[in-house]
Amino acid sequence: MYKKIVISFALFLATLTNINAAKTALVNTDVIKTSEVNPLQEFVGTVSFDKKSKIASQSSGVAKKISFEVGKKVKKGEVLVSIDSDILNAQIKAAASSVNMYSAQLKNTKKNYLRYKALVAKKSIAQKVFDDSKLAYDVANSSLISSQAKLNELKIQKSKKVIKAPFSGVIVEKNINIDEWLNTGSQVATIVNTQEVQIIFNLPLSFIDGLNTGDMYDVNISGKIVKAKLYAAIPSGDTLTRTFPVRFKANVGDMFIYDGAQAKVGFAKNAKTQALVINRDAVINRFNMDVVFAVVENKAVMIPVQIIGFVGTNAAIAGKGLVEGMDIVVKGNERVFPKMDVKILNKPEINEKEK
Repeated sequence: MYKKIVISFALFLATLTNINAAKTALVNTDVIKTSEVNPLQEFVGTVSFDKKSKIASQSSGVAKKISFEVGKKVKKGEVLVSIDSDILNAQIKAAASSVNMYSAQLKNTKKNYLRYKALVAKKSIAQKVFDDSKLAYDVANSSLISSQAKLNELKIQKSKKVIKAPFSGVIVEKNINIDEWLNTGSQVATIVNTQEVQIIFNLPLSFIDGLNTGDMYDVNISGKIVKAKLYAAIPSGDTLTRTFPVRFKANVGDMFIYDGAQAKVGFAKNAKTQALVINRDAVINRFNMDVVFAVVENKAVMIPVQIIGFVGTNAAIAGKGLVEGMDIVVKGNERVFPKMDVKILNKPEINEKEK
């Protein structure tokens, strides 16, 4: 069975090569030049989740419903735990009845107050009758305000019987079981935002001086390149290694990352050296490695490369077979495959010779 799979894969590659060879890719090229560059030095750092929260109960009671498990993704505001609120529900119902009663009472006392107010102005009733109606009106109004405040207080307590996710993320720890008694402040879970991460590298001061806060850098996390923004350089460092922590932040979207994962980044050294440079658009990722496509006798030759550094819009590269003056595809390389026929559009003298 394994031999059949290997043979089938080999036939597929051969077929793909034939198909690629039968086509002609239209590209633009540039020649490799030699220039002075600041070589990159690779540093290894650690990834951690930027936002992590221990979720606690704001009320006491028995946990009646738990709507999460460890590893579950939750959205902001999603209900995680429901605490028993039977007694509170009865109190809310009684408070709502009191509000209705005092509302009706206020309505009646207001009618009497307004009616007696008009009559006392005409001196048709005694002043004491009006004063009593005003007192009854004021008492009813105060009673209504008090009952409404009590109802609102009970509703706030009821809202705290439901524990919700403070932000979207993944539950990484569960500290509660069904029918367990919770006190105010009892921890129920731990949640992390897996999209927002921070990356810390310990760098020598000579490298930190060349960095700019707010700039974006390419950081390799678990074999994938993410854009990370330089957030801060911490002035307190390691006295033995003479290095200082530099913090980056990145949004990794739905990319799965472990807390404590390894990250790699390259920063330029101070010393300059001679290297081959080409427009950075020439370097693309194929088969999980950086490559360029050279044009040799009108054929595409894929060459794996290592990025040494950057010079403006150019990248300094090293790779087996690369030489100064070699034509490298800088536009259209996303459509190029090894051994494919290539036609260079930005070199008309070559195209005229082909005719």
